[in-house]
Amino acid sequence: MNTVVEKKPRLTTSAMIASIASEGQRVKAAPFGKALVELAASRPEIVGMTADLGKYTDLHLFAQAYPERYFQMGMAEQLLMGAAGGMAKEGLMPFVTTYAVFGTRRAYDFIHQVIAEENLNVKMCCALPGLTTGYGPSHQATEDLAMMRGIPGLTIIDPCDALDIKQAVPQMAAHNGPVYMRLLRGNVPLVLDEYDYSFELGKAKRLVDGDEVLIISSGFMTMRALEVAQSLKADNIGVAVLHCPTIKPLDEVTILAEVLRKPRLVVVAENHSVIGGLGEAVASTLMQNSVHPARFRLAGLPDAYLDAGALPTLHDRYGISTEALAGRVKGWLD
Repeated sequence: MNTVVEKKPRLTTSAMIASIASEGQRVKAAPFGKALVELAASRPEIVGMTADLGKYTDLHLFAQAYPERYFQMGMAEQLLMGAAGGMAKEGLMPFVTTYAVFGTRRAYDFIHQVIAEENLNVKMCCALPGLTTGYGPSHQATEDLAMMRGIPGLTIIDPCDALDIKQAVPQMAAHNGPVYMRLLRGNVPLVLDEYDYSFELGKAKRLVDGDEVLIISSGFMTMRALEVAQSLKADNIGVAVLHCPTIKPLDEVTILAEVLRKPRLVVVAENHSVIGGLGEAVASTLMQNSVHPARFRLAGLPDAYLDAGALPTLHDRYGISTEALAGRVKGWLD
């Protein structure tokens, strides 16, 4: 008897830079660029700056709307951050974009010394965070949160979807001091509007409740966590999801209250290395407050240089696709 094996469609190289949205999922185009254009209409001090990546960070919309307030600094991230600090000292509010690997690894000292030490009003919005590109370690910012968490006084945001980004932009501008936001660009999924949610800087919010598992998550891993919660209903496994879009300052009060509310498996899911990100921040908070969940697991990326390839394949390989995360959670429950 011959067995017919259904062949999956071959992924093309475009899958290496594909949107994280699933096929047929609701999306919003360029939520960051559109929100910044809208905000800048009433905030003349806002300027846009980029390192040759306006089109690929959605800042090109700002350039079209306010060409006299747009500064293209070329492939020079250290210059970009230094100049942004100088403009902030003159009373302007730069919104700076580049890829997260370049903004952090190449320009770290300039962010630390020029911008953060003087508490300057620079808003850094950096695309391709974590495993959102298949182009290997040169482009995968899997350690950016660990680096940026070490800078005193720096606010850090890891938004989930288009709604998070749209609502975060004006709150970033209202906040006095430097901000680092992981940026999702292009066609960004829209999911949080179904959960009576609104972004509030510095606050974590429970989106769904469940008795067996608590997933604490940030970035697009909150979208994955919500999908896992839905899929595990079929196995009578209740999954709560606590979305933490602000990594620093961390909403320790809400996290502690949620962990203490019910005895559950606690999982921290993040699009970042297990070293130095949300998972270790949550673990530190729990230990320092003598809160000891019965079981605690990190569902982040491994402490390794990740492979290049198509994003769907890599998300499965490293445990952050919906199916892989659901499998990890069920395994930890056994």
